[in-house]
Amino acid sequence: MSNDDLQIIESEDGLTADVRAMISQTREGVAQVVNQGMTLLYWRIGKRIQTEVLGNERAEYGKEIVRSLSAQLTEDFGRGFSYTALTRMVNFAEQFSESVIVATLSQQLSWSHFKELLPLKDDLQRDFYAEMCRVERWSVRALRKKLDSMLFERTAISKKPEEVAKAELAALRSEDQLTPDLVFRDPYFLDFLGLKDRYLEKDLEDAILRELETFLLELGQGFTFQARQFRIQIDSDDFYLDLLFYHRGLKRLIAIDLKLGDFKAEHKGQMELYLRWLAKHEQQPGEDSPLGIILCAGKKAEQIELLELDQSGIHVAEYLTALPSRELLQQKLQAAIEISKARFGSKGS
Repeated sequence: MSNDDLQIIESEDGLTADVRAMISQTREGVAQVVNQGMTLLYWRIGKRIQTEVLGNERAEYGKEIVRSLSAQLTEDFGRGFSYTALTRMVNFAEQFSESVIVATLSQQLSWSHFKELLPLKDDLQRDFYAEMCRVERWSVRALRKKLDSMLFERTAISKKPEEVAKAELAALRSEDQLTPDLVFRDPYFLDFLGLKDRYLEKDLEDAILRELETFLLELGQGFTFQARQFRIQIDSDDFYLDLLFYHRGLKRLIAIDLKLGDFKAEHKGQMELYLRWLAKHEQQPGEDSPLGIILCAGKKAEQIELLELDQSGIHVAEYLTALPSRELLQQKLQAAIEISKARFGSKGS
């Protein structure tokens, strides 16, 4: 028992409120400990069943073992150990094979979180959701939303070579170190703005400000709003940056420029000017260099590649004010991932 467990709450709210707070605090702590214990138990059970059937080539042998064990455990302990439940535990031990990683994840992720992750077949995709869930403390409901919105496929990390992506996830796992590749998305879903077919750039900006809370959720955790139409004065000229944010995890200012049409090469120079001015006049000690997001209606992959925008700290992303069907979106995202990885491959050869 730690000193925190024996802490007496005394606040201005009075006796009843203080006792309520202590009860709630303890209940939450107990629930977390129980949940972690059960998650680790399920992993251990899955691992033990694995060892029992390992080396036997007959698939039916494994099924017989699990059926027999399920019947015995159900008789001894009641519900919770059905054939399906035990099979899921084996799957859990297979997909999350390292006990150290499971122990760390289980401090934040409940068994319900893990159940959402188990159907994912891609190791990188599963590791991404698990680590981001841990770092950003997503609820099960939030995790489901991220999965439904294909967050992994929309992040830059999904388009990087596997070795690079694994290295970034390893840094996130060991040091909680976020990178822009883990934070920035493409495309961004802005269907909640309710914009029709024809609108001006100002309409887009006004709609974002009206729905700022939802826009922040789409940007991702860690973003805080700083300003709109942020004035940048250079010599005798005034420039206005559409939106300025700060990201706590990246420790950087994030400049966002909105474009109604497709991305054009001259947009790079404009954003570079904004970023250098921000670095000179607004960047605080301990912060990293500002980054820019150019949000546009469309873009061309080869043009983006030739401009080497990553080296300038600029991320170009499309925004969608109306969402296509999930199947069509999935096809589009998968095609973008394959094209991007092929380009990386050609650079390395």
